This record gives sequence, C-alpha cells and structure tokens, in this order.
Amino acid sequence: MGKRKSRKKPMPTKSRGFEVPKVFQCPFCNHDKSVECDIDVNKGLGRLECRVCGENYQMLTTALTEPIDIFSAWIDECEEANKDD
Repeated sequence: MGKRKSRKKPMPTKSRGFEVPKVFQCPFCNHDKSVECDIDVNKGLGRLECRVCGENYQMLTTALTEPIDIFSAWIDECEEANKDD
C-alpha cells in the first residue's frame, strides 16, 4: 500500500504593513484630510493642494518620491519662511 498524498497548504499572504498616506492635514487651515497629493511621474512634478483654503505646493520629484516626502518638504519650507519673519 502506498502513502496518501498530502495536500500542500497555501502559502500565507504577506501583509504590506504600513501604507503611506496620500491625504494630509492642511498646515494653514488645519482641516483633516484636505491636502491631496498628485505625482506626475512623466513630468517629474509633485503637487499638493488643499481643497478647503486652496493653498498649493509643487516640487520636482524622482521615481522614488512618495507623497509624504512632498508634504514634508512643504512643511519644512513653511517653517523656514516663518523663521525668517
């Protein structure tokens, strides 16, 4: 008599872990989830815009740039502008 065939158990799916947010809180009007990020890979341009107050920010991007990088650069420039005043 032969041995019974055992079925292979399906491999567990790997969770991606933490996902980087694409919508942020506006530093000017303090509305939650009002700043939206768009990255145009072909032009190499990243753009942030608040849907409530209309503030916007643009910067040059690379293939590795994430939305949080653009938002952080915007916050850094805001702090630098406030420090100069």
